[in-house]
Amino acid sequence: MNPEKVVFGFFIVLALTLNFGFFVGEIDNPAHHHVYELFAVVVINLVATILKFGDRTQMGAVLLATSLVAVLQLLAAAVVWGAAEHVSNTGMTPVVMASIVSLSGGAMLANVVSVILLVIETVMLRR
Repeated sequence: MNPEKVVFGFFIVLALTLNFGFFVGEIDNPAHHHVYELFAVVVINLVATILKFGDRTQMGAVLLATSLVAVLQLLAAAVVWGAAEHVSNTGMTPVVMASIVSLSGGAMLANVVSVILLVIETVMLRR
């Protein structure tokens, strides 16, 4: 067992599960999506991205690309949330919340691709 691979897999799966937890709920209901959960998703995705920088294989490059997509969409969601709460006069509306959750859904799709690639890489190592 390679401890580095365990930590790497742990953060990838944790990023997916946290993102799923944020994504689940009515898309336009702010009560179903907590800001601290989005913060945790962003932080864990950033950690998972940093862990991918050392892998110089082709699979590592694809994993890094999917992770960068996830981080970009989550940061966009955080910016939309911050702008709605602190810049806009309207505050958090159902339309804004739907945009935030949609961006989180896109990041979750990138996380799913990362987990699938990780599983494929693991299966190929056994052969």
